[in-house]
Amino acid sequence: MAQRAAQELQAGDAVNLGIGIPTLVANYLPPDREVWIHSENGLLGMGPFPYEGDEDPKLINAGKQTVTAVPGGSVFDSATSFAMIRGGHVDLAILGGMQVAANGDLANWMVPGKRVTGMGGAMDLVAGARRVVVLMTHASRKGEPKLVAECTLPLTGQGVVHRVITDLAVVDVGPQGFELVEVAPGHTADEVRALTGAPLR
Repeated sequence: MAQRAAQELQAGDAVNLGIGIPTLVANYLPPDREVWIHSENGLLGMGPFPYEGDEDPKLINAGKQTVTAVPGGSVFDSATSFAMIRGGHVDLAILGGMQVAANGDLANWMVPGKRVTGMGGAMDLVAGARRVVVLMTHASRKGEPKLVAECTLPLTGQGVVHRVITDLAVVDVGPQGFELVEVAPGHTADEVRALTGAPLR
């Protein structure tokens, strides 16, 4: 999923990678495309994860994982980082998700009754980024669809998702709902439809 998501990055983009699978996108950056990976804790120019033994404990991403910085990268305070996000200077946000609705609503920050450590920057990112791509499994561990007609979990943002990349497919959110763009190797469109909780054009 992370490797496929890396294809979404365009030259010159400022891209924020959310916690979880999205952080792996930095390992698959196309070598011919200069992009600037942004981390909301205050880093622009994040590179791939360091090799064991090369970690710098002072250089971390928003998920508190050690990372690297590319030449020309910069660090700054969290207030400046969120000013970038809220000011519309992030071209693409790649986030994890628990549910995406056919109208582009996103739920990705809490499950009622479960312990929550905080919502992080997700709400700011979906409101401020020019484009939002969600990376998640197509179904939950219980086999329930995560692409749904309507979100049942608390929303992070309304009508904010442009594209969803799952372990089974690439799905766009269009004017009439979900649109199947690609099917992952080894899977079929019928399989994708069977695990999607809303019509799939």
